[in-house]
Amino acid sequence: MQTDISFAIDRYDRHFPFFDGTLDIPASLNLTVLQAGETSSQRDGAHRHKRMLQDGEFDAAEVSFSSFIMAKARGRPFTAIPAFPRRLFSQTQMYVPTESNISEPSALAGKRIGLQSFQTTLAVLAKGDLAHEYGVDLKSVQWVTRANETVAFEPKPGWNIEYVAADADLGVMLANGDIDALFFSRAPSTLETGAVRRLFPDPKAACAEFFERNGFFPIMHVIALKDEVIAANPELPQQMLALYEQAKSIAATYMDDPGWSQLSWARMAREEQAKLLGADAWPVGLAPNRANIERFIGYSFAQELIDRRLEPEELFHDSVLKS
Repeated sequence: MQTDISFAIDRYDRHFPFFDGTLDIPASLNLTVLQAGETSSQRDGAHRHKRMLQDGEFDAAEVSFSSFIMAKARGRPFTAIPAFPRRLFSQTQMYVPTESNISEPSALAGKRIGLQSFQTTLAVLAKGDLAHEYGVDLKSVQWVTRANETVAFEPKPGWNIEYVAADADLGVMLANGDIDALFFSRAPSTLETGAVRRLFPDPKAACAEFFERNGFFPIMHVIALKDEVIAANPELPQQMLALYEQAKSIAATYMDDPGWSQLSWARMAREEQAKLLGADAWPVGLAPNRANIERFIGYSFAQELIDRRLEPEELFHDSVLKS
C-alpha cells in the first residue's frame, strides 16, 4: 500500500533531484512534487507559505522559517524536519540609495527601513543582526512594510510599523528616497538601474566576518509537515529527511562539471565558498544547526513575534531529533 504525499518546494538546484526522477524513493511512498514559488508564480503557483501555513493545502512544504516558528508557537498543527532549503546572509540583502551617505549598519538608527513583511525570515534576520551584530535599537527605526503577513499578529507597543500597499514596489520607494534603506530577500527592482546599492561596500567580506564570528550560514526556510499526515504516517518525517539528504548528495555533484552552470566561474565560486565557509555550509539535521536555530528563535522572541523562547526540539518531530 502506498502513501500519497503532496510536497511543495521551489525549484532550486538542490531540489532538482525531487523533480528529475533521480531520487530513490521508497516503494511505499507516492510523492507528488509541486513546483510552487513564494514571491513569484511557478508551474504550480505562488504564495506557498500561506497556502501551507494558513490553508494546509499541502501535506509537506518548504515554508518561511520565521512564519513556521510563529505558527508553532501559536499551536498550529505543523511539525518540521531539520532540512533547510534556503539560506541567506543579511549582509548581502541590505540596500540603500546609491547617493546615500549611509555606509555602515550603525547609521540606520532612527531611519526609515523597508521590509517585505515584518515577519519575513530575511526581515527578522536582518533586524536581529542589526541589533545583535551592529548595536542598533530596533525600536528607534520606522519600519515600512507591505501588508502581507503570513501569520497574523498584533505588534506589541513600542514598535514603529507603517504598512503600505501589498503590491508597493519597495525598490522604487528606496530609489525615490521614501525609505532610507531596504532589507529584502530578493534584489530590488532598481538595483540594476544603478539607483540603489548594497549597504556594505564589500558584502562578501561582511558575510565572511559574520560566519567567522558565528559559525553558520543563516537559515531562511524549513520543511514543514501537517501533523495529521504524520499521525497517519509516523515514518514520514524520517523518510522525508532521508530523501532530503539524498537530494543534497546528488546536487553536490552538479558542479563537478565546471560548465554545468551558465555562470562562467561557478565552479571557482564553490571553491572560494569552501575556503570561507567550510566544506558544508548547508548541513542537514538538528545537531549541526542548533546554534543557527537558537539564534533565530532568539531574534523572533526579541522582536516579540513569539511570546516565549522555544527550544529547538519543539520545532521538529521526535523521530528526527537525533539527526
